[in-house]
Amino acid sequence: MLFVVVLLMNVIAYYIFIQRNYRKEQSSSGASNRDKFTFVREVLPYVGFVSLIYLLVKSQGIIVNKLVKVPGFSLEYDLARYIFLIEGNSVSIFQAFTSPVLTYISSFIYIFGFAFLLTFTFLFFLLTNQLKTLKEYAIAISVIYIVAFPFYILTPVKVTGYTLPGVTPLLYNLSPLIVNGLRTVDPLFDNCFPSLHAALSILAMLFIIFRTDLRSLKVLAVFTTLAIQFTIFYLGIHWMTDFVAGILLAFLSYFIGTKYHSLIANKLRLFTNTQNK
Repeated sequence: MLFVVVLLMNVIAYYIFIQRNYRKEQSSSGASNRDKFTFVREVLPYVGFVSLIYLLVKSQGIIVNKLVKVPGFSLEYDLARYIFLIEGNSVSIFQAFTSPVLTYISSFIYIFGFAFLLTFTFLFFLLTNQLKTLKEYAIAISVIYIVAFPFYILTPVKVTGYTLPGVTPLLYNLSPLIVNGLRTVDPLFDNCFPSLHAALSILAMLFIIFRTDLRSLKVLAVFTTLAIQFTIFYLGIHWMTDFVAGILLAFLSYFIGTKYHSLIANKLRLFTNTQNK
């Protein structure tokens, strides 16, 4: 269902935000088959690299199960308690008012809006032939996952809905289907610090703001990103500390992706060529 809804959102956004004259130009003249082949060949290593990083993150449960069997090794740090000592019950203000309608809307934004923002940002640069920016975006996403993953393995932090007094896990109470789906990416609901929803959505927003010239798309990106930040607190998922860390990680990854793109691209190209030999 996630795939179908996000695909539909991307198709609608394509016809709204990718200029009509550009689509006509691509369909009539466009690039040669050779150019298209070169473009795909250039893009695929980055898609593969991001996919590998994502699969690594998805293997969290397997890695944790291996680590807890190591004698003397423990992951029982209860870091949520220390975060609570730092920021208190501050995020509970987001649930000062709750309603079924707001909960359903927030859940849709958290799940579908987030996935749409990330995928359409990628597709926009792909379909408008902005190859350099596409590579920068892929590198920046990879940096976020690489930096966040060790924290999820070694310093787990439980979601606020299951640990913070006065905060209800609204998202997880909606449906067993949602809970089971979310467990595939967060088996124990302790992938809080840093917030990937904050980091990745803010990263996508930064690329749309600074790498596109479509005002309407920028407005949508800003609105969606701000809405996502609200949902991570309202739905009983993240702490303020997670949010701040996510912001810092987004800016760090944007800087690395745009500043060191050429250096990383050369390393990746050398690795790809070595694997092909």
